Amino acid sequence: MKRLILLTDYKGNFGSHWGATTYRSGMDISVLKKHFANADYQLEVYTFSEFANLNSEFREVPVIYTSSEDIGYHYKDFIEDVILFAQEGGALVIPRFAHLRANNNKVFMELLLKNLRGSLQTGPYARVYGVFEEAEREQRKYPAVIKEPRGAMSRGVQKADDKKSFAKYAKRISRTPHLKSDVKDHLRTFKHKGYQSESLYRNKFVSQEFIPGLQNDWKVLIYGHKYFIFSRPVRPGDFRASGSGFMNYTFGSACEFPEGIFDFAEKVYQHLEVPQLSLDIAFDGQSFYLIEIQSVFFGTVGVIKSDVYFQRDGKEWKEQPKQHPLERLYAESIISYLNN
Repeated sequence: MKRLILLTDYKGNFGSHWGATTYRSGMDISVLKKHFANADYQLEVYTFSEFANLNSEFREVPVIYTSSEDIGYHYKDFIEDVILFAQEGGALVIPRFAHLRANNNKVFMELLLKNLRGSLQTGPYARVYGVFEEAEREQRKYPAVIKEPRGAMSRGVQKADDKKSFAKYAKRISRTPHLKSDVKDHLRTFKHKGYQSESLYRNKFVSQEFIPGLQNDWKVLIYGHKYFIFSRPVRPGDFRASGSGFMNYTFGSACEFPEGIFDFAEKVYQHLEVPQLSLDIAFDGQSFYLIEIQSVFFGTVGVIKSDVYFQRDGKEWKEQPKQHPLERLYAESIISYLNN
């Protein structure tokens, strides 16, 4: 049998599985083993630490892995070290390290999407900054959306209606207080002529074009050739759809969506060359907008709650009944990716 390495977190959990029997325990690894074995793959399971300290060879061996949303993202930082180590060591990391870096990192996500947005001629237009002063020097249209680099469910996302509110939110997001160091650095301006103090606002952030008049957006989840979709309404009195609550979402056959959304999603999927993908897509009546993507450790409620998926049949997209559990969908998408 062919080798396939699976990396879990320190709790032994892998991936995301909405409604798992044990809360936040991820996918059932024993079920994954069976599906991969049916395709002649022997699944070797390690924690990230165990894998990093292996003495065995893993060059050209495919490696699938999870990520983490731990508070402060300390463990996620360790995961990045291990996956980059594996990729540099010649393992076939699935997906490649860049997608892990983009996981819960909206700044790098925007950079990853920059060429993609250009080739698809889609917005929204966005810029990234390392300090507030960089953003302050630039002209922009208002309203503008400001995003913290980390977070999910619309946390850390604000709409600035003018230059004053933009500065307020951007400073709040990018503030990096350290009283002792800040005072010491400020004193250098008196001691050294021409010295410029370090910025007090060094947390990176994103400024994104605001798309007016949206009533909802769509989440499209892709596993190989199977496309799941659900709609998320914009919250009352707000401009954000994400985080409005599953009770307000419409899934699968109950979901209404604009013609062409799957063609658009497919172009993104083919360009990124990943086995699974989560897309946030908006539509203003004329154009599609790619808001965010994730290809590592994204929510799976859209799969679990959908009664159907959609699959291309020639030039059409046909509705198909959902028949397989998440673990099988995941395994089949990885196997298809490896075979191609």
